[in-house]
Amino acid sequence: MKILTVYYSMYGHTLEMAQAVHRGVQKVGGVEAVLRRVAEFDVVNKVIDGNEFAGQVRDKQKDIPVCSLDELGEADGYIFGSPTRYGNMAAQMKQLFDSTAGLWTKGVFEGKPAGLFTSTASTHGGQETTLLTMMPPLLHLGMIIVGVPYSTSGMLHTEARGGTPYGASTIAGSSGELTPHASDLQIASFLGERVATITKRLRG
Repeated sequence: MKILTVYYSMYGHTLEMAQAVHRGVQKVGGVEAVLRRVAEFDVVNKVIDGNEFAGQVRDKQKDIPVCSLDELGEADGYIFGSPTRYGNMAAQMKQLFDSTAGLWTKGVFEGKPAGLFTSTASTHGGQETTLLTMMPPLLHLGMIIVGVPYSTSGMLHTEARGGTPYGASTIAGSSGELTPHASDLQIASFLGERVATITKRLRG
């Protein structure tokens, strides 16, 4: 049984969340945890070429394979992660969803659990809207959405950090100066573990 964590990250925050999700999946016995990234656009790679920090983040991810459609179709459960772009997912992640028409017509994704995670610059920069607007494509594909219950440690708080019932999240800062809070990473790990556990129950 394969659980696929697929993410896009330009400045590293979503990458850290993805790694935490992946570790959570690995806690569940009897599943194969797979970490993949989505392909970068050529035009964005040219921008990254001129940004030292973004270039370093790109280098950190070079050994993580790009997710293929075959891998996407073969997986039993998913956790998708994207930074926000004006309250919605990044175009790179949307491109992956948009490329699944051939699999959609075969009903490949129907009945498969999926969770979500994100990173935003500010507390009101898309923490919830990004996750919510990532859900419609998954529902169209027939997936079962898995959220984060409030019984999860770290969810009930009034701090300037992440944690939503719609999925795991973190705050990067207006200049990307922040790193994911330990509680945000803990929630991300729990999400990975929860998706893997639910997938085993539904598809085992």
